[in-house]
Amino acid sequence: MGDGYEERDCRVPGAVVWTRTVASGRGAAAPVLPDGCMDLIWSEGRLFVAGPDTRAHPAGATAGRTYAGIRFAPGTAPAYLGVPAHELRDSRAELADLWRGADARRLTERVDAAADPAAELESAAVRLARAAGPPDPLLARVVSALDAGRGIAETAEHAGLNTRLLHRRSLVAFGYGPKTLARVLRLQRALALARSGVPFAETAVRAGYTDQAHLSRDVRDLTGVTLRRLA
Repeated sequence: MGDGYEERDCRVPGAVVWTRTVASGRGAAAPVLPDGCMDLIWSEGRLFVAGPDTRAHPAGATAGRTYAGIRFAPGTAPAYLGVPAHELRDSRAELADLWRGADARRLTERVDAAADPAAELESAAVRLARAAGPPDPLLARVVSALDAGRGIAETAEHAGLNTRLLHRRSLVAFGYGPKTLARVLRLQRALALARSGVPFAETAVRAGYTDQAHLSRDVRDLTGVTLRRLA
């Protein structure tokens, strides 16, 4: 049996609310692929944060359990959660280890008791976003420039920064430098194209790779598997 997975837009701009029920007796879940995002995740008495990944991460899902999460847009979660992204890179951290224990415990209890845990988690995310204030528009400009295939120097100029400051700001907001973020965003562009049926050679060109061989090497390096398997 497979998973039951659903997602929808969140009331926090750019974020997604997702739910997942892991079937009993199923095999290993597919790994989580790098996407430049951070997630706040609940699962039956537990709240934890999935930091930004530089490589595919084992899903770690337990058969028979239900999960709900908020996937925040790249660069936004550190301000909401009060933790620099680079401190959570390639990790999964208990919320109680990031916040005061009482605050994390109260939120976990509210989500546990809710008839709709995903909706309660979304309400908590809305409160965090309101308390943090609007996201820094500079970060959105960085993501937009890199996702359009601009180089690091051009992205820095577009954001009104020098390359060294861009790197420092990127570590805090995204968990890694702009070069890694650009690779992750390019990977996601390639996956979307390949999964929509675009031939791999054309996918390589449209996603911003030198050629199909470059695409294949980068996908395997970031995910551990071939593009054909992912598509």
